[in-house]
Amino acid sequence: MHLPAILPWGADEGFSKQMLLVLLSVVFIAIFFVLAARKGQLVPGKLQFAGEAAYGFVRNGIAKDIIGGKDFIKYVPLLFSLFFFILVNNIYGAIPFFQLPTFSHVGGAYVLAGIVYFTWLIIGLKKNGIRYFKLATVPSGVPWYILPIVIPIEIISNFIVRPVTHSLRLFATMLAGHLIVMIAGYGIEFLVMQENVLLQGTSVLVLAGAIAMYMLEALIMVLQAYVFTLLTAIYIEGALHADSH
Repeated sequence: MHLPAILPWGADEGFSKQMLLVLLSVVFIAIFFVLAARKGQLVPGKLQFAGEAAYGFVRNGIAKDIIGGKDFIKYVPLLFSLFFFILVNNIYGAIPFFQLPTFSHVGGAYVLAGIVYFTWLIIGLKKNGIRYFKLATVPSGVPWYILPIVIPIEIISNFIVRPVTHSLRLFATMLAGHLIVMIAGYGIEFLVMQENVLLQGTSVLVLAGAIAMYMLEALIMVLQAYVFTLLTAIYIEGALHADSH
């Protein structure tokens, strides 16, 4: 989904609304957590409590639960950043005036999935050496005569399909939900402009459906941030403990 550039600097390029929203998301996240952590009171106020709860959700609910108590702490910054960066950029789609989830443009999803891909690949190689490729593609306990079938499937699944689906899952859900709400809005406008009273009346039904889809899309925006971060933690855990899987 491409929008006209805000500041064009070439035939097909420029500083777009997506770029602006991505930069603003970093500012919003930084301001919120800096303000939440500024006082650091023993008995937290509302803002500090919200910041601590948000951090604790990622730290304990994703990183610690998935990666494990021994290794999780060093990966909390990455998972924390991913979750709130994706969350804010998704929620834009439910906010009037912004009304654009930035990951409805596939480029951003590819970049994040690429970062995650090389992260868990490097972790696996650092922990297990070159033997990691064997651990990741040769399941333990599989009879030798089945391995010629299983190994290519594991290679495609782990090193090709995994990063592609990791990115496209986020992009496709954001694009589809955004398009559905947008089409419903155009449908309401079209029906209201008709001279037929019955057609005008059906716009109320379309509006009700649009509101329901809007609420569902808001829920999906949060869930996709969680799913992307959860899968990242799963991939990191798999790279760290490949020899025990």
